[in-house]
Amino acid sequence: MKQANIAAIDVDAQRTFTPQCPNELPVPEGDTLGPALNEQATLADLRVLTKDAHPANAIWVVDDAAKMLQPLPHKNADLTWVKHAVPGTKGFETIDDLPSVTEYDYVVWKGVEPDLHPYGACFHDIEEKLSTGLIEWLHSQEVDTVIVGGLATDYCVKITAIQLKKRGRFEVIVNLSACRGIDPNTIASACDEMLAVGIRLVDNQLALSCLLPR
Repeated sequence: MKQANIAAIDVDAQRTFTPQCPNELPVPEGDTLGPALNEQATLADLRVLTKDAHPANAIWVVDDAAKMLQPLPHKNADLTWVKHAVPGTKGFETIDDLPSVTEYDYVVWKGVEPDLHPYGACFHDIEEKLSTGLIEWLHSQEVDTVIVGGLATDYCVKITAIQLKKRGRFEVIVNLSACRGIDPNTIASACDEMLAVGIRLVDNQLALSCLLPR
């Protein structure tokens, strides 16, 4: 049996980060990524889903978008955000066209505790002390290359990719055609940060397939 060595990760591809939930954290065109994420998954042996799963009473919740992005005095909840991705709500659901949760090979639910608001999928905490098990599971499957797409480029995609590269030591490719971000300036900064640690960026499926080790 052929041993898997490529994994595709759908980062936080949830309605909360789309115009379908305008009162949460809508990312322009965030609800259009399903086909691109499915396409990149055809190049992988394994498929991973990550989902924000935040309690409504989290310590970082504010009631108005104008109050967001204010610093907090907590080690693992650094900024204020409006309520989003609460389990049982529309925002928690994955976007259209994606498989059901049980069809993925591994799933990470993050930010479940009210005093934790991680961005990356590899650790439950911002300090990166408490593993979600994702890196360990990928190593157990002998994965050496990871394709990353999802929402949003300038936050959770960036941090997840950097964690995989620096802490997991995988070959990491971020497929920008399967990502959407919040702001052009922070997207550009995120791309610079990812390139600086050796992550490869591609902007179409053909370029992605050319970079893969088979």
